[in-house]
Amino acid sequence: MTALLCSNAGWSQNYPARPVRLVVPFPPGGGTDIVARTLAQKLSENFGQPVVVDNRAGANGIIGTDQAAKAKPDGYTVLIAIAVHAINPTLYAKLPYDTRADLLPVSLLAQYPFVITVHPSVPVQGLRELIAFAKSRPNQLSYASSGNGSGPHLGMELFKTMTRIEMVHIPYKGSGAAMTDLVSGQVQVFLNNFLAGMPMIKAGRLRALAVTSAKRSHVMPELPTVAESGAPGYSVTGWYGMLVPAGTPTAIVTMLNEAVVKALRAKDVNDRLSGEAAVPVGSTPVQFAMHLETEITKWASVIKQAGVRAENY
Repeated sequence: MTALLCSNAGWSQNYPARPVRLVVPFPPGGGTDIVARTLAQKLSENFGQPVVVDNRAGANGIIGTDQAAKAKPDGYTVLIAIAVHAINPTLYAKLPYDTRADLLPVSLLAQYPFVITVHPSVPVQGLRELIAFAKSRPNQLSYASSGNGSGPHLGMELFKTMTRIEMVHIPYKGSGAAMTDLVSGQVQVFLNNFLAGMPMIKAGRLRALAVTSAKRSHVMPELPTVAESGAPGYSVTGWYGMLVPAGTPTAIVTMLNEAVVKALRAKDVNDRLSGEAAVPVGSTPVQFAMHLETEITKWASVIKQAGVRAENY
């Protein structure tokens, strides 16, 4: 056993000796992709090895997550996860991996608010107006999400429950596709990833009504929270995290954690994320594990209250 530990320690000292793959279980163009590519560039510089983003989209993040969970636990396959990682264990009757046992937390990367946006054709300027407009036209407005059971979907379901409105849910395969149809007016409302939605908001192609976090965003402090705008107590915050396959040596998990925390503290990375409303974190593996447990419990309650269920993925 001692010889094995020494061998692993010596091997990890050479890490990384070849390219590292960041698995993003969602399509290109969304917030997860932006964060992954921002980190990949900085990690490549720090490691002296290419860090490549590999988009493996499908099934609400399950396909890419399953591939990462079953990869060789050597530190060369890394998963970039979002809140849906904590949603899927309750949403689906069965997953091809064990959320807690098959993946090891490395770090909570960043947290961010969502923003409720509408197409400019919707004749409202604020969230209270949207609530009144929707109440006067039950199920005449449609709202997009990045997938059934995704954070944007459940965030809107919670909003609908708290405000007693009815809108039609249109799920997409990723936030990029949802954004495309929102901008073109095919759907009217989207609880959007602030990181991905900000360019369209600034260009006037979308109208931002409120942020979902408990406090206003530093990026648009003039934009009220949902709680301030007709849904007291409402608070939904998204996040990005890094995990690796179970069995990855502790020394490599530590090295990845240290590299990620260093990257997040770099001014260009920090500015890129915070400028788009994300708040860089850079936690310890233990802190991220505790965060995951809190999220799993929270979303299990929302799913049961909303009656959302997906039997197949």
